Amino acid sequence: MAAPCGRGALRLVLIAVSAAFLTYNAVLSSRSLLPLPTASFPAATTASSSRRLASGGASSDGGRRLFHTAVTASGSVYNTWQCRVMYHWFKEARRRPGSADMGGFTRILHSGKPDEFVHEIPTFVADPLPDGADQGYIVLNRPWAFVQWLQKADIPEEYILMAEPDHLIVKPIPNLSRDGRAAAFPFFYIEPKKYGKVLRKFFPEKEGPITNIDPIGNSPVIIEKIAPTWMNISLAMKKDPEADKAFGWVLEMYAYAVSSALYGVGNILHKDFMIQPPWDLEIGDSFIIHYTYGCDYDMKGKLTYGKIGEWRFDKRSYENKPPRRNLPLPPNGVPQSVVTLVKMVNEATASIPNWESYAAE
Repeated sequence: MAAPCGRGALRLVLIAVSAAFLTYNAVLSSRSLLPLPTASFPAATTASSSRRLASGGASSDGGRRLFHTAVTASGSVYNTWQCRVMYHWFKEARRRPGSADMGGFTRILHSGKPDEFVHEIPTFVADPLPDGADQGYIVLNRPWAFVQWLQKADIPEEYILMAEPDHLIVKPIPNLSRDGRAAAFPFFYIEPKKYGKVLRKFFPEKEGPITNIDPIGNSPVIIEKIAPTWMNISLAMKKDPEADKAFGWVLEMYAYAVSSALYGVGNILHKDFMIQPPWDLEIGDSFIIHYTYGCDYDMKGKLTYGKIGEWRFDKRSYENKPPRRNLPLPPNGVPQSVVTLVKMVNEATASIPNWESYAAE
């Protein structure tokens, strides 16, 4: 059952990796976002919740099941250089055989104002949350920005892949959703069983066993009826001291997993969706390198995680200034995943116009 989104008709299935994504119809008080005062939050649905998960069948475009790639970004130096590198590899993947399902790309910029790269990267500028609405948890700007994009943009694709700035696309990504179920990456640190007592505040026993909550982040599927619930649960968890302490920086991911379970969204878990160096040693059949962790090694190629290595690549080293071109490659003995990561960053920065002057600012 299709429903309008923005100016176009869109059946939304989200092929997911690990970022924030949803369609959220804002639940607003006069000045701030507030969670609904219900036990299980289903009442957060709105009139637009008639949108349903797509069947997963072929589209009318010659049997292709195109998906649109969306990346949320804050506009910081840190986010921006990652987006530029990510978009380079998105374009490279689209040029290769096997990319038939890959459609358009949008950087959803939630800084509230355009930057100098809007002509380099297709960009939608969204407003940030009102002051204080994120309760100090800036990640809540992602879903808020995403709903603005969906409401105002004309998105021709029937599916959406929400990615993150620190994703490198290694090879063309097919549409991995099937039979009305979303495709998702299972995160080892999302452990619903471990936090069953806390989660019961948001996922009552009448909704089923805790095992109904998949070990996923807030990116497996887009269904409008889930979106307000996801946002409300995120806010409610942040206000709950026990939940806030238990879930920390992955609180929003738990909130999405709970919302997904509340609405019976099925997820196909793909362990090979992406790898995360330095823990994953080989590229294998993966589609994405997620460089969220620092990579530290001595000159013999031994991992020194937790201690700054003689050789290192850590995105956090470039929070205030982009990496220069031609970063040194790791020493012999370092895993293929890390070597490939650095080579891909170097190839992107060598190809992106004016990178040297950009990195020198």
